[in-house]
Amino acid sequence: MSWHGVQRFLQSYAVLILIVLLMGALSILSDSFLTFRNLLNILNQNAPLAIMASAMTLVIIAGGFDLSVGAIFAMGAVSCAYIALHVDPFLGLFMAPVIGLGLGVINGFAITLLNVHSFLATIATSLIFRGVAIVLSDGRLIPVRMDEFTWLGRGKIGGVFIAVWIMAIFAVTLSFALTRTTFGRRVFSVGGNEEAAILSGIRTHQIKIATFAIAGLAAGLASAIAASRISLGQASAGIGMELQAIAAVILGGTSIYGGRGAVWRSLAGVFLLALINNGFNILNADPFYRDLTTGLIILAAIGISAGGARR
Repeated sequence: MSWHGVQRFLQSYAVLILIVLLMGALSILSDSFLTFRNLLNILNQNAPLAIMASAMTLVIIAGGFDLSVGAIFAMGAVSCAYIALHVDPFLGLFMAPVIGLGLGVINGFAITLLNVHSFLATIATSLIFRGVAIVLSDGRLIPVRMDEFTWLGRGKIGGVFIAVWIMAIFAVTLSFALTRTTFGRRVFSVGGNEEAAILSGIRTHQIKIATFAIAGLAAGLASAIAASRISLGQASAGIGMELQAIAAVILGGTSIYGGRGAVWRSLAGVFLLALINNGFNILNADPFYRDLTTGLIILAAIGISAGGARR
């Protein structure tokens, strides 16, 4: 196999190879790692991030970045806790993804109408959204101690957490939409060559708005799960989650230049980051080395992606 072929292979399956190697190493180092309970806990703890990364995949494939999903997460957490406490807990959980969807649409319109890069636009909207969350919560925690509120984050179906089932259904739905529908083909077209997409009659603005709306919906859904799990809404929730989601997407092999990627890759990226964190926790290793290891792996993934784009 030529060097070009090796690079293509690594670009396609590096994350899976790393997951297998890491799982093998952790299984040898710790007897408590490769157990159903531990693996289920890893999936449950990272379900909100996996949901957000799945939606972020569509945004990046379409050639954008969304740095506001962490702030949308905070808005969703504060809103659902407030509504649950003062109106109805079920309505609060339902409204979090609805609010997230609305904020995502606002992002899409801000980017398309102002004709600015999504990186800059979503930095601005993230400041606005988190500021609104702070005002709504008055800078305080909003505790909600009701069983009707905590079932989403703590409940199980068939021995598996509801959050894991939601993550799986959401990821499968997005994967189907991306690979089996006209919408998915248009997302790839917009990210691959926007000018060609415009000339072929694709309404690129609508596609962009749709991808950011889905990202907002995902952030709201993830916030409902997280707030339900800890029985709490707070404006400081979701800080840094936008960077974790983007890192997982890039780590999975989705091109930072757009036009190429898959939802399963992003899920693999989330799982790899989760394994690194879980491994360092099990081994009681210095958190500095965890961050160093994670950073080096992400940097290597970006290098492989950039090299593929240059070719």
